[in-house]
Amino acid sequence: MNITVIKEIEAEQLKQNAPEIRVGDTVRVHNRITEGDKSRVQIFEGTIIKKQGGSNRATFTVRKQSNGVGVEKTWPIHSPNVEKVEVVRSGKARRAKLFYLRKLNGKKAKLKEIVD
Repeated sequence: MNITVIKEIEAEQLKQNAPEIRVGDTVRVHNRITEGDKSRVQIFEGTIIKKQGGSNRATFTVRKQSNGVGVEKTWPIHSPNVEKVEVVRSGKARRAKLFYLRKLNGKKAKLKEIVD
Protein backbone atom coordinates (compact mmCIF):
# COMPACT_ATOMS: atom_id res chain seq x y z
CA MET A 1 0.00 0.00 0.00
CA ASN A 2 1.11 3.51 -0.67
CA ILE A 3 2.47 5.34 2.38
CA THR A 4 0.72 8.61 1.50
CA VAL A 5 -2.67 6.87 1.54
CA ILE A 6 -1.96 5.52 5.03
CA LYS A 7 -0.89 8.96 6.27
CA GLU A 8 -4.08 10.54 4.88
CA ILE A 9 -6.26 7.98 6.66
CA GLU A 10 -4.37 8.51 9.93
CA ALA A 11 -4.66 12.30 9.61
CA GLU A 12 -8.46 12.02 9.41
CA GLN A 13 -8.53 10.14 12.73
CA LEU A 14 -6.56 12.77 14.69
CA LYS A 15 -8.39 14.93 17.23
CA GLN A 16 -8.27 18.64 16.45
CA ASN A 17 -8.13 19.57 20.15
CA ALA A 18 -5.64 16.98 21.42
CA PRO A 19 -4.70 17.59 25.08
CA GLU A 20 -1.39 19.26 25.93
CA ILE A 21 -0.01 16.82 28.49
CA ARG A 22 3.48 15.93 29.70
CA VAL A 23 4.98 13.14 31.75
CA GLY A 24 4.69 14.01 35.43
CA ASP A 25 1.41 15.92 35.14
CA THR A 26 -1.46 14.98 37.42
CA VAL A 27 -4.51 14.70 35.19
CA ARG A 28 -8.21 13.90 35.30
CA VAL A 29 -9.19 11.69 32.34
CA HIS A 30 -12.89 11.79 31.44
CA ASN A 31 -13.50 8.40 29.84
CA ARG A 32 -16.77 7.47 28.10
CA ILE A 33 -17.97 4.00 29.10
CA THR A 34 -20.75 2.26 27.18
CA GLU A 35 -22.63 -0.53 28.90
CA GLY A 36 -25.31 -2.00 26.69
CA ASP A 37 -27.36 0.93 25.39
CA LYS A 38 -26.36 3.28 28.23
CA SER A 39 -23.35 5.56 28.19
CA ARG A 40 -21.65 7.45 31.03
CA VAL A 41 -18.45 9.35 31.76
CA GLN A 42 -16.06 7.98 34.38
CA ILE A 43 -13.21 10.09 35.77
CA PHE A 44 -9.75 8.62 36.46
CA GLU A 45 -7.29 10.91 38.25
CA GLY A 46 -3.58 10.16 38.54
CA THR A 47 -0.04 10.93 37.38
CA ILE A 48 1.12 10.41 33.80
CA ILE A 49 4.03 7.96 33.97
CA LYS A 50 4.64 7.55 30.25
CA LYS A 51 3.75 8.77 26.78
CA GLN A 52 4.59 6.77 23.72
CA GLY A 53 3.94 6.48 20.01
CA GLY A 54 3.13 9.13 17.49
CA SER A 55 0.44 10.19 15.08
CA ASN A 56 -2.93 8.58 15.81
CA ARG A 57 -1.28 5.67 17.68
CA ALA A 58 0.01 7.86 20.53
CA THR A 59 -0.91 6.66 24.03
CA PHE A 60 -0.42 7.80 27.60
CA THR A 61 -0.45 5.84 30.85
CA VAL A 62 -1.88 7.21 34.10
CA ARG A 63 -1.14 5.73 37.53
CA LYS A 64 -2.99 6.25 40.80
CA GLN A 65 -3.20 4.63 44.23
CA SER A 66 -6.62 3.16 45.01
CA ASN A 67 -7.10 1.65 48.49
CA GLY A 68 -3.36 1.02 48.78
CA VAL A 69 -3.15 -0.72 45.40
CA GLY A 70 -1.49 0.88 42.37
CA VAL A 71 -3.75 1.10 39.32
CA GLU A 72 -2.51 1.99 35.83
CA LYS A 73 -4.59 2.62 32.74
CA THR A 74 -3.45 3.36 29.21
CA TRP A 75 -5.48 5.40 26.74
CA PRO A 76 -4.96 6.42 23.12
CA ILE A 77 -4.71 10.22 22.98
CA HIS A 78 -6.92 10.43 19.90
CA SER A 79 -9.57 7.94 21.09
CA PRO A 80 -13.21 9.04 20.78
CA ASN A 81 -13.82 7.41 24.20
CA VAL A 82 -11.55 9.97 25.89
CA GLU A 83 -13.90 12.94 26.33
CA LYS A 84 -11.30 15.32 27.75
CA VAL A 85 -8.11 15.41 29.77
CA GLU A 86 -7.83 18.07 32.49
CA VAL A 87 -4.40 18.94 33.85
CA VAL A 88 -4.81 19.30 37.63
CA ARG A 89 -1.16 20.17 38.31
CA SER A 90 2.12 20.02 36.43
CA GLY A 91 4.91 17.95 37.94
CA LYS A 92 8.65 18.24 37.39
CA ALA A 93 9.95 15.12 35.64
CA ARG A 94 13.57 14.73 34.62
CA ARG A 95 13.05 11.56 32.64
CA ALA A 96 10.66 10.30 29.97
CA LYS A 97 9.27 7.29 31.84
CA LEU A 98 8.48 7.45 35.56
CA PHE A 99 8.43 3.73 36.31
CA TYR A 100 10.25 4.31 39.61
CA LEU A 101 6.93 5.61 41.01
CA ARG A 102 5.67 2.02 41.02
CA LYS A 103 7.96 1.23 43.97
CA LEU A 104 6.94 4.31 45.96
CA ASN A 105 3.76 5.07 47.85
CA GLY A 106 2.32 7.91 49.88
CA LYS A 107 4.12 11.25 49.92
CA LYS A 108 7.24 9.74 48.38
CA ALA A 109 5.35 9.13 45.13
CA LYS A 110 4.57 12.84 44.70
CA LEU A 111 6.49 14.99 42.22
CA LYS A 112 7.54 18.59 42.71
CA GLU A 113 5.02 20.97 41.20
CA ILE A 114 5.91 23.36 38.39
CA VAL A 115 4.44 26.79 39.12
CA ASP A 116 3.77 28.66 35.89
